[in-house]
Amino acid sequence: MRTTQRLTAPSIARIAEPGYYSDGGNLFLQVSKTGTKSWIFRYGRDGKKREMGLGPQQLISLAKAREKALQCRLQLLEGLDPIAQRQALQDADRTAAAQRITFKQCAEKLIESKRPGWKNAKHVQQWENSLARYAYPHIGDLQASEINTAAVRKCLDPIWNTKTETASRVRQRIEAVLDWAKAHGHRTGDNPAAWKGHLEATMAAPGDIQKREHFAAIDVKDVAGFTSSIRKRTGGAARALEFVILTATRTSEAIGAQWGEINLAAAIWTVPAARMKAKVEHTVPLSPAAVALLKTAKKAAGNSPWVFPGAKEGKPLSNMAMLELLRGMGTKDAAGEPATVHGFRSTFRQWAAEQTTHPREVAEHALAHRLPDKVEASYQRSTLFVKRRALMSDWAAYLAKS
Repeated sequence: MRTTQRLTAPSIARIAEPGYYSDGGNLFLQVSKTGTKSWIFRYGRDGKKREMGLGPQQLISLAKAREKALQCRLQLLEGLDPIAQRQALQDADRTAAAQRITFKQCAEKLIESKRPGWKNAKHVQQWENSLARYAYPHIGDLQASEINTAAVRKCLDPIWNTKTETASRVRQRIEAVLDWAKAHGHRTGDNPAAWKGHLEATMAAPGDIQKREHFAAIDVKDVAGFTSSIRKRTGGAARALEFVILTATRTSEAIGAQWGEINLAAAIWTVPAARMKAKVEHTVPLSPAAVALLKTAKKAAGNSPWVFPGAKEGKPLSNMAMLELLRGMGTKDAAGEPATVHGFRSTFRQWAAEQTTHPREVAEHALAHRLPDKVEASYQRSTLFVKRRALMSDWAAYLAKS
């Protein structure tokens, strides 16, 4: 009687009764109760009987099944467990596949996972734009597992001394992406973008670099004339920009404003904490000029809940609309750099410091800045609203001089 190769293609075709049919050499044809047929390798290991599936009979030929069984018997001769060996290979394949993911793919997955927790679309755009401009050209197509300190430095070195604030944010974002990659099994080891205990040993600290990046801002002496020219323009972008200048608020705060936040009778605009950079509710005293602007805007807004509706129905004004208006006007700062919307906050702060006697902390509260001195901040719990109302009225009066 044959001890191996007992089965034949015709005999296999005739088998219908459920059970195990031996071909010899630990190889069995298994027939299930439903009639499906598959190959099984049976063996003993550490006193226990084990079964290892080799695949369905309709896909794995008899010859191929015998070849697989032979490989398993050879592993047993070498003292190896076939099932454990197959699991190890599968794990290695998964690890290799995980490590083939690129930095850009990791960044996109991280951004998508964080998107629900970020307070506005602008924050997402800042991540996407900064990585696309400064990181992806150097490391975007590299496998996350391959990125080292030299690769990170290629992203940072060109801008570290000239655009320090931007470079610092890019470093933090690269570090976050690589942390995400490690947490998801796409890389191992230390983070080459980490500052503390790593890059700080070889790069100048951002605070020690003399040349700092600022938002280009119109000079105080020119801001009234500029505001007058904006006032003469029509359109939502012009009104929003005038409102930003009058209130010294951020772009995202202004374009996200809804009528439910504004009390025209009391001349107060309450910006919810969710839309504030510091995540703290901010009350803005509205000057008579700001109230007049809002009354005009309310007529133009119609039934829209947004103070400054956008071109798309149900959406606010685009966060780029005001900047595009500035660019179209060719507005520049004293150094000839294109002015920015955020720069008007700097102009306001310069005016308050140089041309008024309003206390510094009043101007800082008007900008919704946290006081840098923790001791001072602990005592100054008030938002100084009454004093801020006087400050903003003086600012509106200054802007009316043209």
